[in-house]
Amino acid sequence: MSVQAMLDRAFYRRDPRRVAPELLNKVLLCSDGRSGRIVEVEAYCGALDAAAHAYRGKTARNATMFGPAGHLYVYFSYGMHWCCNAVCGEVDEGVGVLLRALAPLTGLEAMRAARTACRRDRDLCRGPARLCQAFDIDGACDGIDLIGGMAGVTIIDDCTPPPRRPVMASRVGISRATSQPWRWYVPDSPHVSRR
Repeated sequence: MSVQAMLDRAFYRRDPRRVAPELLNKVLLCSDGRSGRIVEVEAYCGALDAAAHAYRGKTARNATMFGPAGHLYVYFSYGMHWCCNAVCGEVDEGVGVLLRALAPLTGLEAMRAARTACRRDRDLCRGPARLCQAFDIDGACDGIDLIGGMAGVTIIDDCTPPPRRPVMASRVGISRATSQPWRWYVPDSPHVSRR
């Protein structure tokens, strides 16, 4: 990665359906050297979206989603896995983008150590739970500010543009609002969780 720019708060302070496809090919970067290119995302639209954690309003669990854009919302899924979203929109809107899959770039040894059962590098961050496990993202990371990288995790732009024609598809692993095509991924990436 050569030229790098951190995304500013204005990037996130928009509709998640606009932010999500623009996050493709950006880089999730940890201060310990782990990084991965974002290849799959899903938008969640708060009160407009029955599949969103924020659909029924603010709770202790989803409070981060209602805070300022550019923070990381981390939640426990199915009592087994951590998943993370970049908070978008305005304060109290409750919208965000789920990071579904990454193509690992650097720090693969640390990712392999965090995911000892993984047999192939292409599967290290293939899916939201695997991504969080590979990057040691857990409940302690809920609410960290992605802007500036001071909290150890950020998303940067290394001048790799989003794909001109990202694949647009239905979201995965939800039982409500299943018809919304609010998942985007990089065509032909072997790291995408589901085609």
